Amino acid sequence: MKQGRKISGGKYHSRRKLRLHERDSQAKIVKLGKEKRRRITTRGGHKKHIMLMSDVANVLNMKTKKTKKAKIKNVLETPSNKFLARQNIITKGAILETEIGKARVTNRPSQEGNVQAVLVE
Repeated sequence: MKQGRKISGGKYHSRRKLRLHERDSQAKIVKLGKEKRRRITTRGGHKKHIMLMSDVANVLNMKTKKTKKAKIKNVLETPSNKFLARQNIITKGAILETEIGKARVTNRPSQEGNVQAVLVE
C-alpha cells in the first residue's frame, strides 16, 4: 500500500497542522563566489548570520597551529555527494583547493556564516 494510507485504502488525516518551528525552511546552499551573507530571525527572536556565497576560508595548519585566511579557487570533491563539487557548492567535509593548498571544510558554512577548514597534506 502507498504510505499514509490504511490497509483498507482509506487516508490517515492529520490531527493538527505543523507549528511554525516544526516547518522545514528552504535549503541554504553556499556556493563559490563573491562573499554574500544574509541575516535571518530564528526561534526566540534571535538572529543568525547565514552564508550564501564565499570565496575565502579560514584555513588551519595543524603543524604550526596557525590560521590563515586563504582564497578558495575550486571545490575538488564532496564526500556526501559528488554532484555538489561539480556545482562548486561548499558543505561540511568538502575538499577545497585554496591558494595555500588543499583544505577540508570542518564547519557548516550555511549555519555559521563563515568557512573554516583544515589543511590536508
